[in-house]
Amino acid sequence: MKLLDRVLNPREIRRRLGLNQEQFWTQIGVTQSGGSRYESGREMPKPVRELLRLVHVEQIDLTEVKRIDFEIIKYLKDSHPDLYRSLRRAVRSRHRPAGAQALDVDEGEELVAVGGNGNGNGGAPSEESER
Repeated sequence: MKLLDRVLNPREIRRRLGLNQEQFWTQIGVTQSGGSRYESGREMPKPVRELLRLVHVEQIDLTEVKRIDFEIIKYLKDSHPDLYRSLRRAVRSRHRPAGAQALDVDEGEELVAVGGNGNGNGGAPSEESER
C-alpha cells in the first residue's frame, strides 16, 4: 500500500519516515515549534505544504533542482507527452525496489494537511497541474 493511498497529515508522514519534529520540519525551513502547531491543527500555508510534499513525499533534494530542469519537463510534457509518460514510468520503476513502500504521489492523489478545509484545496496539486 502506498503512503498516500489515503489522506494523511504531516504528523503521520513524519512518523512513517521515522523523524522527530526538529529533523522533519527544519529540512523545509520550519521551526520545530511551528511544525508542532501544524501537526496540532493549525492551517499550513500552501508554500509549506508544497515544500513538505517535495522534500518528504517526493524525496527531492532541493539543492539539486535548477530552473532549467522544470523548463525541460514542461517542454517534454507539452511536446512529447507519450515519451514523457514512458520515461516517467521507467524512472519510477527503476527507483522502487521490489516490495518497498512507495513515498511518492501518483497522479490524482493529494496530500491534505491537518487544518485543511477538507474540500481538496488543502492538498498538493496533481502532477498534471504543476508546470
